[in-house]
Amino acid sequence: MTCGRAREFLGRKKIVPREVADAKRQRLGAREALALAGEMHELYVAKGHKIVHVDLRRERPERDALLKLLLGPSGSLRAPTIRAGRTLLVGFDADTYGKVLTVR
Repeated sequence: MTCGRAREFLGRKKIVPREVADAKRQRLGAREALALAGEMHELYVAKGHKIVHVDLRRERPERDALLKLLLGPSGSLRAPTIRAGRTLLVGFDADTYGKVLTVR
């Protein structure tokens, strides 16, 4: 459901991703998710109506706390996940997408 809303948002804003991966076919586990987060400066995680923002330059959550934000129940990186420069968006929230993606 959220992947469809993310695609719809990107289409409306005419944002074309450089690369798209199918999360069902290309699963990223804990190691890959942590490596990806290690390259980022900011992390936004949408869980329901709650948005968690972490400035990874100033604070580095413990491994388990970070994995809890990044991974879904299957143990792989939650979808949709968008990498926008040094910002990682996990889950879908229209306001956050608008703030982060349309500024670039």
